[in-house]
Amino acid sequence: MAIERGLIETARSAIGQGAPTVAGLAGMNPGESERLDELAERETAYGLFQRALALLKRRHHAQAAVLLERADRLEPRKGSIIEALARAYYNSGQHDRAADSFRALIDIDPSAPYGHFGLGQSLKMLGRRDEARLHLRLAVALAPSSTLYRNALARVSSRQ
Repeated sequence: MAIERGLIETARSAIGQGAPTVAGLAGMNPGESERLDELAERETAYGLFQRALALLKRRHHAQAAVLLERADRLEPRKGSIIEALARAYYNSGQHDRAADSFRALIDIDPSAPYGHFGLGQSLKMLGRRDEARLHLRLAVALAPSSTLYRNALARVSSRQ
């Protein structure tokens, strides 16, 4: 109870001195304050997304997926988060989850060629070649200059 009163008094005095930080309200020293503010930033969708991108770059796909799942809970239906999550799932071998995430990306933006490409690749890995072919055709139609998409379609079409 005494601690709560102290925090309330600190908060009241800090409010009169400008915009307080989270840690500043708790009456912490500057080192502790900076650390707490840094941790609070990391728990924002943006902070989680940035950390996950760094993990993806280092090929830590499963770890990135964990952070991206948390970011997705904070910012549902955010295309950039869902695309990165789908890539993380795909590259960590979780092809069923990747397919679900690429579908969610296509629900948000049906004209996203990468969403169709990723869904096609995921379905191919799940052995669902006819469905994969459909989405790879859509990816090629939406981005006809992409050799990556054309080559993926050619590979799935040649193995009937």
